[in-house]
Amino acid sequence: MSRKTDRRRIGLYPGTFDPITLGHLDIIERAVKLVDELVVGVAVNRDKGPLFSLDERVEMVSAEMEPLARKSGVAIRVVPFETLLMRFAEEVKADIIIRGLRAVSDFEYEFQMVGMNQALNEEIETVFLMADARYQSIASRLVKEIARLGGEIGSFVPAGVAEQLRRKFSQA
Repeated sequence: MSRKTDRRRIGLYPGTFDPITLGHLDIIERAVKLVDELVVGVAVNRDKGPLFSLDERVEMVSAEMEPLARKSGVAIRVVPFETLLMRFAEEVKADIIIRGLRAVSDFEYEFQMVGMNQALNEEIETVFLMADARYQSIASRLVKEIARLGGEIGSFVPAGVAEQLRRKFSQA
């Protein structure tokens, strides 16, 4: 089966990004090799009780995407969303959904999600990218906990994000 050359392949990498980590950036850097355009969807996700507001998360993700877009030559858009993932994927005309995996437990959850998503729209494929070994232990919730307790987070998040975390917890 040959790939259509008359249409740009659009990928969607959804997440809460509260905050964006070096693990997320690793997945994004590899995802841009697979698509002509990447939409980074920043989910509202009230159930997770995010530390950062939606606007703050969009701003942080956008700041990290600008240099990557220049370096890769791939168009990267950061778009907030508060809807069913497959509905959002259809809205942005995504061909594939990119998901990062760190551990077997991630796979079990993602496997269920793929089945449900395929039932909603079988035309949109899901692609899994394994996190680089350097980033497999990084989780946003753990980064926030380390930052809250005054620990060093510079090896887990970009410098600008680390500064945002320090500011957020110095206000508390």
